[in-house]
Amino acid sequence: MILLGFDVEEFDMPFEYGKSISFDEQLEISTRGTNIILNLLKERGIKVTFFCTANYAINKPEVIKRMVAEGHEIASHGYYHSDFKAEHLRQSKLTLEDISGTEVTGFRMARMMPVDEAEIAKAGYEYNSSINPTWLPGRYNNFDKPRSWFYDHDVLQIPASVSPVVRFPLFWLSFHNLPLSLLKRMASAAHKKDGYLNLYFHPWEFTDLHDKEKFGFPGYVSKNSGEAFARRIADFIDWATDKGYTFRRTDSFCSKIKNKNKPEPVLR
Repeated sequence: MILLGFDVEEFDMPFEYGKSISFDEQLEISTRGTNIILNLLKERGIKVTFFCTANYAINKPEVIKRMVAEGHEIASHGYYHSDFKAEHLRQSKLTLEDISGTEVTGFRMARMMPVDEAEIAKAGYEYNSSINPTWLPGRYNNFDKPRSWFYDHDVLQIPASVSPVVRFPLFWLSFHNLPLSLLKRMASAAHKKDGYLNLYFHPWEFTDLHDKEKFGFPGYVSKNSGEAFARRIADFIDWATDKGYTFRRTDSFCSKIKNKNKPEPVLR
């Protein structure tokens, strides 16, 4: 089983590199990439999870409705991408449910930053996918976290996939920079070890990001962006399908885990 997740947000990442980009363009870039993803998934009959900020959903409700109409899950990515308060957890859930007309059971924190699990449970989420169980300089060190799913405060934690032993992250930056042949080998090893893969990406990666004056991104971010990234993701999906892997929404995986661990009924 492979869980594909896409973090749909206002594209504010250039701010991290000292660049300015209007809110309208943030929405336009994210929306263009989201539609590329939706078209790709529709062609291949794959259902995934879109982790959306409430801010994006409020401004682009038609995109959220398309996701739902095509069978995808809506989960929360917070209220705003660059502002977080504990009360945003519940607020984003309710806003996304109102716009999508579906129940929102999952959460992923922006930039995979730490979040209080007690607050996640209090807000009513069933699962949280906010942990990258590896070390990323200047971002986080999660070598003390389990690399596979576990429970915390009765919320199912589904970390992003990493390779066995050395815990090399199989996340979006890896898909920009590593040879696909190497990524596929590591993905196979992680799937064999864990029984599933949890991979996450962003719609703005499907835009050509090489304009350093505009975006300010280093080469390891802009490499293989735009059409090249779309081809890479399509290639990976086709490879996984040929290998016999199945793609599922994250809530489907969550239900499978819960049913697997449900106590047997007592016969009287």
